[in-house]
Amino acid sequence: MPSDAPQRPLASRLLVPSAALLWGLHSSLLSPALALILATLYDASTADIGWSLAIYNAGGFIASIVLPAWADRRRTYLPMLMAAAVLTIALAAALAAVSTLPLATVALVVLGGPAGLGTTMLFAHLRDVGAATSTIVDTRAIISAAWMGGPPLATAIIGWAGARGILLALVVIAVVNIVMTAVMMRQHRSAAAEAPEPARSPHALPPGSGLATVVIIGAFVLFQATNATAMTFMALYVTETVGLSVMWAGIVLGVAAALEVPALMIIGRLGDRISHLTLVAVGAVLSAVYYAGLMLVTEPVLLLVLQIPNALGFAAISGIGLTLFQDLIPGAGMSTGLFMNARRVGAILSGPIIAAGALPLLGQRGIFAICAVLTVIGLVMIPLAKRLAARPAETARA
Repeated sequence: MPSDAPQRPLASRLLVPSAALLWGLHSSLLSPALALILATLYDASTADIGWSLAIYNAGGFIASIVLPAWADRRRTYLPMLMAAAVLTIALAAALAAVSTLPLATVALVVLGGPAGLGTTMLFAHLRDVGAATSTIVDTRAIISAAWMGGPPLATAIIGWAGARGILLALVVIAVVNIVMTAVMMRQHRSAAAEAPEPARSPHALPPGSGLATVVIIGAFVLFQATNATAMTFMALYVTETVGLSVMWAGIVLGVAAALEVPALMIIGRLGDRISHLTLVAVGAVLSAVYYAGLMLVTEPVLLLVLQIPNALGFAAISGIGLTLFQDLIPGAGMSTGLFMNARRVGAILSGPIIAAGALPLLGQRGIFAICAVLTVIGLVMIPLAKRLAARPAETARA
C-alpha cells in the first residue's frame, strides 16, 4: 500500500482535513437547502423545482466524468480544486443576481456542476501524491462528520438570514478553501515539477478491459442503491412495520450516523494492511447480514445492534470502495468521479426498490430481502470483473 510522506509540520498536515471539512460543509449546506432556495428566490413550484434539480443533477453527472478525465491528462487536481472554489463564489453571485428560475438553472448547470467537484478533486489529489488508504478513508470520515452537522446548520442559517444566508455561507467557505488550496499548491508546486508520472497500480485493470470496468461500476451501483434504500425507508419501516414509535426511528438513524465515522476510521487502518477487495467483500457480507436482520426484526434492541454491521459494511463499501476504484480504474480523477456517480445512480435506483414493497407478495419486509439479494449479486460481480479483465491481459501477452 502507498504510504504518506514523512512527518510535516502540524499546520501542513491539517490542510487536507480542513479542506475535507469545508467541502463537506459545502455539500451538506447546499444540497438540503437548494430546493428551498429555488422556491424562495424564484417562487418556483414543486414541479418546477423537480425539473430544475433534475437538469442540475444531469449536468453534474456529465461534469463529474468529463472534468476529472481532463484533470487526469494534466495531473491538475489542485488547480481544479481551486477552480471549484472560485466557481462556488460565481454560483452564489449568479443565484443572488438572477430573477428567474430558467436563468438560475443555467447557473446551476454551468457553474454548480463543476463547483460540486471539490471532494472528487481532493480525493484524486490524495491518490496522486500516494496517500495511504487510512488517510483517504479518514478524509472520507471527515466529510461524513460534516454531513452530520451541515443540515442542522443550514436550517439555522435559513431561520436567521433566509435563503440568501446560505449563499453567503457558501461564499465564506469558498474563500477559505481558495486560501487553503493556494497553500497546498505552493507546497506541491516544486515537487510536482520534479515528480515522475505516477506508476500504474499493480491492481489496475489492463487497457481494453472496458467490460470489467462496467461490471465493477455496476456492483457499486447495487451497493449504493441498497444503502440508499435502507436509509431512506428506515423511518417509515420502523413505525409502520416494526410497530415502534417515531422516536425509535430517530434513535436508530442517530446511532447509525454516530457509528459511521469511527467505522470509517477503523476500516481505513485495516485498508493499510489488508487487500481492498477482501475488505469490500467483507463489507458486502456485513451489509447483507444487516438487510437480512431488518427482515426479521421485531423489537428495538436488535434494531440497534444491527447498526454495527451496517456501519462497518457502509464504511467498507463507501470508504474502501473509493480506494478500490482508484486501485482498479486508471486515472485518479476518473476513478473517483466514477465512484461518485455510482452513488448517484444507486440513489436513483433506490426508488424502484422501495416501490417493490407495494407488491402483495413482498411487503415492506420484502424490500430488505431485495436489498440482501442485490448486495450478494454485487459481491459476486467484483471478482467476476477481475476475471474478465484478465482475459485481454492474457491475450496481449500471448
